Amino acid sequence: MFDLVPVPVFALALAITFLGGFVKGAVGFALPLIMMSGLGAILPPEVALAGLILPAVVANCWQAFRQGLGGALNSIRGHWPFIVIGMSVMMVSAQIVLDLPQWLFFALIGVPISLYSALQLMGVPLRVAPHRRRLATVLFGAVGGVMGGFSAIWGPPTVAYLTSLDVEKREHVRVQGMVYFLGGLVLLAAHLRSGVLNAGTVPLSATLVLPAMLGMWVGQRMNDRMDRAQFLRMTLMVLLIAGLNLVRRAFFA
Repeated sequence: MFDLVPVPVFALALAITFLGGFVKGAVGFALPLIMMSGLGAILPPEVALAGLILPAVVANCWQAFRQGLGGALNSIRGHWPFIVIGMSVMMVSAQIVLDLPQWLFFALIGVPISLYSALQLMGVPLRVAPHRRRLATVLFGAVGGVMGGFSAIWGPPTVAYLTSLDVEKREHVRVQGMVYFLGGLVLLAAHLRSGVLNAGTVPLSATLVLPAMLGMWVGQRMNDRMDRAQFLRMTLMVLLIAGLNLVRRAFFA
């Protein structure tokens, strides 16, 4: 493994992964976003992508089943169309990850997410009307699937979808965990097939599971102390940072 990642770089990767786990524990998402942004600055993109896959799968399994199997099954029943659309699109988009212009992709995702979260933080309510929920499910699911297959970062569209539906805090985090867990399994299979995960990158990804879990445990302690308003505001702030980072990657990276 250290032939692929030198020891100083590996130490920095551990710190980045811990930070990603902490933020995920606090608001329910952003582990792949932080890991991809951080690891992508010190490792080749395909190695950074491989490194985050196993930590993301394990972290999302923990998040999805934190309230037990019953809660996880309720999340699937309540949001299965969104999950199915996202997973289906992700399987296709993961196979063309190397063929798309990254700047355009990040711009198309980052600009709307940044505007959405900024308006929410400024107090402009953006909610999905009941009669438009089916359309929102299709649109957000498809965007999340494309984004997940391309970069393993499908958190922003999922969070925007759940926030627009005004989902309760614990359900919000649990649905995120289930969506990301199932998506992570799809991504794992897709990138075993694409070659991103291979004999050289799997040991790195497995080693990064521990700091991700430790960071997530610390972050969950913070989440348990937050009320719904605090949780929503922190979630939107992280979402805004995520969107602006995607814009940066589109136009300034």
